[in-house]
Amino acid sequence: MSKYLENVKKYVDSPNENAVEALVGHLGLALESRDSAVVAATDDEELARIKTGYCSKTLDLSSEEADKALAAVCEKMKGDTAKCRVTFYYLLAEASDSMDRLAA
Repeated sequence: MSKYLENVKKYVDSPNENAVEALVGHLGLALESRDSAVVAATDDEELARIKTGYCSKTLDLSSEEADKALAAVCEKMKGDTAKCRVTFYYLLAEASDSMDRLAA
């Protein structure tokens, strides 16, 4: 988990460690493959899957809220060519004020 926490710290000064741990557990097998452990933010199909899956089901966001959060995270991480999925999802929760949905 420490490598994911360090990656989140590139964007957040004091991240919620419980939320990072919850995300690592939630993503599980997806983190084992390099290809699935990163988000292809330029792939509209991948962003649509994140929107209908994670944003809608886990964060309980409306379509508009999800679009706004996705745009904010893509902009924040635009300089990172390999966007860590844990960090991307963490930042989505933060951008949508949904951190409480990850960890208490």
